[in-house]
Amino acid sequence: MALQNIGAANSDDAFYRYKMPKMITKIEGRGNGIKTNIVNMVDIAKALARPASYTTKYFGCELGAQSKFDEKTGTSHVNGSHDTAKLAGLLENFIKKYVQCYGCGNPETEVIITKSQMIQLKCAACGFVSDVDMRDKLTTFIVKNPPETKKGSKDKKAMRRAEKERLKEGEAADEEQKKLKNGKKKGSSTKDGHAKASSIKKKANSSDEERGSPTHSQVDEKEEADDEDDVQWQTDTSLEAARQRIQEQLSAATADMVMLAADETEKNSKTASKENGSPREEEPKAGCGNSSAYETLVEEVKANLKKGVSASKIQSVLGSLDGSAQEKMNGLFEALFEGVEKGFAKEVGKKKKYLAAAVAQDEGSQLLLLRAIGAFCGKSSSSALKEVALVMKDLYDADVLEEEYIVQWYQEGLEGPSKDSQIWKNAKPFIEWLQNAESESEEE
Repeated sequence: MALQNIGAANSDDAFYRYKMPKMITKIEGRGNGIKTNIVNMVDIAKALARPASYTTKYFGCELGAQSKFDEKTGTSHVNGSHDTAKLAGLLENFIKKYVQCYGCGNPETEVIITKSQMIQLKCAACGFVSDVDMRDKLTTFIVKNPPETKKGSKDKKAMRRAEKERLKEGEAADEEQKKLKNGKKKGSSTKDGHAKASSIKKKANSSDEERGSPTHSQVDEKEEADDEDDVQWQTDTSLEAARQRIQEQLSAATADMVMLAADETEKNSKTASKENGSPREEEPKAGCGNSSAYETLVEEVKANLKKGVSASKIQSVLGSLDGSAQEKMNGLFEALFEGVEKGFAKEVGKKKKYLAAAVAQDEGSQLLLLRAIGAFCGKSSSSALKEVALVMKDLYDADVLEEEYIVQWYQEGLEGPSKDSQIWKNAKPFIEWLQNAESESEEE
């Protein structure tokens, strides 16, 4: 599926991130019953974030012909025979009128129908509100058939996933076309071309010999630089390093909140150790039952991971082991991250594919994963406990965890026996950020 930039003004911009599929049409029927079928109208409408019925109706209004979009089958028909270029030009006019922001030209807008039955476009990029010309015929149809209201972060994530899939499919199709073109060029090359290529190759080889290979000292310097990058996550325990890691994975506002919680954690732990002369009380292990059986389960999971079991098969591995669902999830998390001290959030980011696979079949298992995170952080050092908000943010952004389960887990913790545990204080800034972001999107 070849893609193109949304908006004719952006057609030459190779780095433009808003893309849509190229229109594909098909003439069906003959005589008085001839129709034009826009084959991929549903995909185009998804890319524009507009109902497919809007674009289909717009074609009918502009061409003076009957048009119909079937919601059940997803087919879009316009009476008469119309070529692709003509319909693509009309689609461009639709984008200018009903998709792109009148202020900045960004296509990331939302259709709003006011109390006075006027249509506006609110831009998510610059915040500008555009007034649509109500003299257009399509406006009556839009007022009678308003777009569905957004239902929250879950639908937004689904749209982001669909957009990524469309981009991947388009890039794959473009790569195949390039390979076909390159293959044809190579097949049609003449003997003279081969001779020229061989001479160029000889010159290149001679120039490479003159330049020479990199010295051992250069290679050693490069390896030392790589080693320094690795050591930074393992040995640097300063607050400055922690702040840098947090800012790389969280937004600026969330990072500030998490650092405040981290600073309070360190002050409280130092004060407690001075006053009591003992380390802080550990959070009780969640759902581990018989300790010897649980330890056996953890060792079996470790053995499978050492054998190189893939993330896609981790669900079947857990299913073959003895123990409750919570014990299996706790065992998986402990086997993946046992002994991790510094850079806990970074390690979770590296191995989150296993966690995603473990919760893929059942959304309710997200609660099991959250409890496993709480149990692990509760019995580990303060460094892993400080980064609990980072871990949840990373898993939330990767669609491993959803907001409703995160909030439910947090509320259960505050009402449970370990309500005074430090983990809830460290997680609080992220929970507040999550709820405030959702409330703002609902207000808009």
